[in-house]
Amino acid sequence: MSSNKHIFNLQDLSTRIKLLISSSKKRINVNINNEILHTYWQIGELIIERETENNIDLKSSRVLILELSKILTIQIGKGFSRSNLTYMRLFYLKYPNGVTMSHQQSWSHFIEFLKIENDLERNFYEKQSSLENWSVRELRRQKDSALFQRLALSKDKEGVLKLSKEGQTIKSDEDLIKDPYVLEFLGIPEKSKYSEKQLETKIIENLQKFLLELGKGFAFIGSQYRITLNNTHFYIDLVFYHRILKCFVVIDLKIGEVKHTDIGQMNMYLNYFKEEENVEDDNDPIGIILVASKDEIMIKYATGGLSNKVFVSKYQTYLPNKNILEEKMRKIINQ
Repeated sequence: MSSNKHIFNLQDLSTRIKLLISSSKKRINVNINNEILHTYWQIGELIIERETENNIDLKSSRVLILELSKILTIQIGKGFSRSNLTYMRLFYLKYPNGVTMSHQQSWSHFIEFLKIENDLERNFYEKQSSLENWSVRELRRQKDSALFQRLALSKDKEGVLKLSKEGQTIKSDEDLIKDPYVLEFLGIPEKSKYSEKQLETKIIENLQKFLLELGKGFAFIGSQYRITLNNTHFYIDLVFYHRILKCFVVIDLKIGEVKHTDIGQMNMYLNYFKEEENVEDDNDPIGIILVASKDEIMIKYATGGLSNKVFVSKYQTYLPNKNILEEKMRKIINQ
């Protein structure tokens, strides 16, 4: 009897079968997605071929697509709206050699890419979306928050071109930093009054979105993280660990302008983490002070000579003016 129980203890076998099925489903979904993308690309190719053969201009092309949409919707069904066919046509034009990137991106992802006119910007979002496995909703949010432009403004022309080609690669502490950080997802109206505690609470309530804004590699450790020095308790607003750089990232929130004492306090926190929290193979911690406003000259003098890595970045609770950021980026490219 005990022998039979041993034979029919199928938990391990069922677990292995579930993993096999799960893996198979993923491969099937990838193959289906690849076929959809390839088919839509071919439809775009056929539309462009018809236009070329008949010397059709853009205005006539719109009429062609509208009539084609009506016919295909009757004959095949949903999925061939005028809008969708227009994107298929554009899909072929923007990717004349086909799609060579990782096909974890869905057709809905590509529609978002195709809405971007600037090639450098489009290339960045393609690469970054693949690197960070963004959902379509996350991709839209990053576009709306002008992530590419915000990252590009901290680079020279060569850096912008590399950013477009490779996405944001995290190789040093400087690669982690954005200025500004956009926190529109907190739902705090522009120019409204709130306390640092309320700001922190809103961030914790929207932690997943805050992690998306921070970027790839952040793991949340805790809020109001207590440290004790000389029998005095200090509470750090937010503590994260960065898996790629292998270091703690300590974040302090300030609703007003940063003061030199805030920088000194952050320096103390980082010294504590180096001595008390770091383990073997951990790199030196990084400190980020998020502020509503800042004086660059004061920050320069307050951080000068520090051995610790202290960064001061602005945050804003509303989406940036993308046109202004794009104009600044064009100046960098045209230098």
